[in-house]
Amino acid sequence: MQAVLSEREFTQFQSMLYDIAGISLSPAKKALVSGRLARRLQHYGLASYGDYFQLLGRAETKSELQIAIDLLTTNETYFFRESKHFDLLRDTILPQIPGHRPVRIWSGACSSGEEVYSIAMTMAETLGDRAWEIIGSDISTRMLERARSGHYPLERAEDIPPELLGKYCLKGVGNQAGTFLVDRALRQRVQIMQVNLNTTLPKLGEFDVIFLRNVMIYFDQPTKQQVVQRMLPSLRSGGYFLVSHSESLNGITNALRLVSPSVYRKP
Repeated sequence: MQAVLSEREFTQFQSMLYDIAGISLSPAKKALVSGRLARRLQHYGLASYGDYFQLLGRAETKSELQIAIDLLTTNETYFFRESKHFDLLRDTILPQIPGHRPVRIWSGACSSGEEVYSIAMTMAETLGDRAWEIIGSDISTRMLERARSGHYPLERAEDIPPELLGKYCLKGVGNQAGTFLVDRALRQRVQIMQVNLNTTLPKLGEFDVIFLRNVMIYFDQPTKQQVVQRMLPSLRSGGYFLVSHSESLNGITNALRLVSPSVYRKP
């Protein structure tokens, strides 16, 4: 008989995820929590979600905590999502950046890497031989492994412009049929790393553009303010900060100037 997630148990997972990642799970996410963790209960032969929550607190099963975080923070993404941002990057932002130094971009919630490689294809096309690099970060180690591989099911290629798909992606053959691989030359320009935006950030240097899209919708207002405040010192003067079209920095920071909906710039 399958365990049922009680309100008390759901509240425990809500608090855990908020404390670790700053993510606020609404009551509507109860079914998601139940569904995503059900297999972990089966894996350990546990009778209840409360038993699984207790297991997460034990030192000897510390690695299981990362698995639970991975399962509860994985979000849907796809190549060239909100394509206007990539048009802006290609047509406006990249041509403005001085040519005497490498162009650096940070994808702050890169998930399984589709955003990172969309940025990389855009930069490769626009910048030619000029030096550039991208850092992609996320809290989920499982998603980061996929991002590092650059290896995706072929149906994920549907949103990649055909000319970029042909130039920067390799179609799988034989036992890799039905998949594609992002070109190694692009993957080598991308650094993938685990970063929890809800804690002190590592020293990553300065960036010309920061993408923080489709993640703040999971934060409450104080957490949004804290996350943006942590990230802003890494944005160069004149640099751009991009959020998703469903998000806004209104009431979160006064340090950026609104350029257009979802596009901000540091004075």
